[in-house]
Amino acid sequence: MKEFITKENNLVKKNWSQLGTKKIIIILLDAIFVFSTFICAFIDYVNDGRFFGYLLALSFVGIGILVILPWGHRFTTYEKTWFLTILVLASIFSILFPEEDMHGIKGVWIMALYLLNTFLNILCELLIAKQSKWNFIVSVFVELSEILIYGLLAYRFATMAVTIFFWLPIDVLSFIAWHRHPDKYKNELTQVRTLTGKQEVLIIIGIIVWTVVVGYILTLIDLGSELFHGNDKLEIAVCYIDACVSAVGIANGIFILFRIREQWVAWFIYALLEGVINILAGQYVLLISKLGYLTNTTYGYIRWTKYIKENPEMLIKGEDLKLKTIIAKTKANIANLKEKRAKKSA
Repeated sequence: MKEFITKENNLVKKNWSQLGTKKIIIILLDAIFVFSTFICAFIDYVNDGRFFGYLLALSFVGIGILVILPWGHRFTTYEKTWFLTILVLASIFSILFPEEDMHGIKGVWIMALYLLNTFLNILCELLIAKQSKWNFIVSVFVELSEILIYGLLAYRFATMAVTIFFWLPIDVLSFIAWHRHPDKYKNELTQVRTLTGKQEVLIIIGIIVWTVVVGYILTLIDLGSELFHGNDKLEIAVCYIDACVSAVGIANGIFILFRIREQWVAWFIYALLEGVINILAGQYVLLISKLGYLTNTTYGYIRWTKYIKENPEMLIKGEDLKLKTIIAKTKANIANLKEKRAKKSA
């Protein structure tokens, strides 16, 4: 553990030593800007709260810049552009589509949670696309923000239960598992693998069964949510979609734990279904993060596929055994040929 902490501290020191004076000054100015914006937002909220939403949006963009700048050299131009674009779009949407008060909670605080969730989600997405184990630390805070949203708005109890009892433990286990499997040549990367066709079919069947059973159970519960304005048919539809999202989420979590490329396919489906729920619930700000998921999922899948092609030994156990068998037979054939040649020469 001490060795791990020392290693990470050295990495941080190296990172800051690579920053120029100009960049450090910009980071400090941005930090002052973010702090000032939060102070102004607090003062405005205490008075009439007229500009609170605008100040909140500005502060989140400032935080995004504050996070991406110190580590800028570790990200490509595309990655930095993607991250900041999604953050700016989410901030604009938060102003254009403000949230209404719900369950006695002011809309501005609901919006603040949406923005926080979007920020953490896209940061997590960016890190996992780069095969970084640190995505799981960010993911813990993603789960906590989502639990808070689901609890306050009194909806999506299937996903909330999966988040509490599955995702939080899986994030910790995944961090440990990924830390134990660094790339041979690039320590900041983690080795990744792929599934077999038979395993894919079994997982799809499991998702369908879970969706039907859990979705039906959710329809029997009076959720008491104000999001759907008493539309029973809409609530029932969301129950089944939510059940499917939770099932795909569990599959995704298992794939991530075992560093399997197909987690990107699961994540793509997850993002689409989440987007449908956000539209039905009128949560348009959260659609921006789903747009970010879909674009980054494509990017992540391409990156992981490229890595697997460059490292053909990174296969799932079933295929790995086949590979070992082929290698063993090849070695045996080579040994037999050498033996025959030795006999002929004798």
